[in-house]
Amino acid sequence: MTGFDANEHLTPFRDARGYGAILFDRTQVRQPEPEWFDPGHWGMAAQPVGEGGRGGAWFIDSGQGDALLRHYLRGGLMAKFSHDRHLWRGIQRVRSFAEFRLLRTLRAKKLPVPLPFAAWYRREGLHYQAAILMQRLRDVRSLAALAADEAAPWEAAGQLIARFHRAGLDHADLNAHNLLFDGQGRGWMIDFDRSHLRIPATGWREANLQRLLRSLHKRRGARSAEAVEADFARLRAAYTAAWERGY
Repeated sequence: MTGFDANEHLTPFRDARGYGAILFDRTQVRQPEPEWFDPGHWGMAAQPVGEGGRGGAWFIDSGQGDALLRHYLRGGLMAKFSHDRHLWRGIQRVRSFAEFRLLRTLRAKKLPVPLPFAAWYRREGLHYQAAILMQRLRDVRSLAALAADEAAPWEAAGQLIARFHRAGLDHADLNAHNLLFDGQGRGWMIDFDRSHLRIPATGWREANLQRLLRSLHKRRGARSAEAVEADFARLRAAYTAAWERGY
């Protein structure tokens, strides 16, 4: 649970399809409009994100700085029935609002995550759609892409994950596309949908790491399974050392 945030502002709206609200950071945007969360509003200034995920993300050139727009899509079997509609369970369970607030909390802990600008939802009957607008990280590549080029910073990746785990971040989908690095080796973690802060414990930390290992095997391309295991062992050793240091 997060505390009171004086810079957080909520603006309700109603349109022809339903009603909803926009949660935003008043230090970053003055008053976002509902149409900002529709990539069609931006025209050619919205470019689909190609790497990772199931689609539903666009880089936005707003004329006032770059941003990333992401819609919350359904996965697995449920995606066959509803691409982007989620069961309404109250405003406190809106996925975009939860991620917006988690990002702000992680930044307050000095963790390297994108700056959130605004989160949106629209409710129609028993279902809702959601989206989030946040900072675009420039000149970064994912751990998956770097691994394919034999250029992944395995030790830095392990240290980065340990840093988040030490802060209590249980990432719901820690895969090789959700760790990003720039040319100087600085790392970021992204995509915190359904993630939570909790007391650090062995069980969920290990589950995060095993999920990452499975994603590295899934995206190994021409690399052998043995090479993936060897590289992950380097990541794991750096993670363990950082965890035991406590910082």
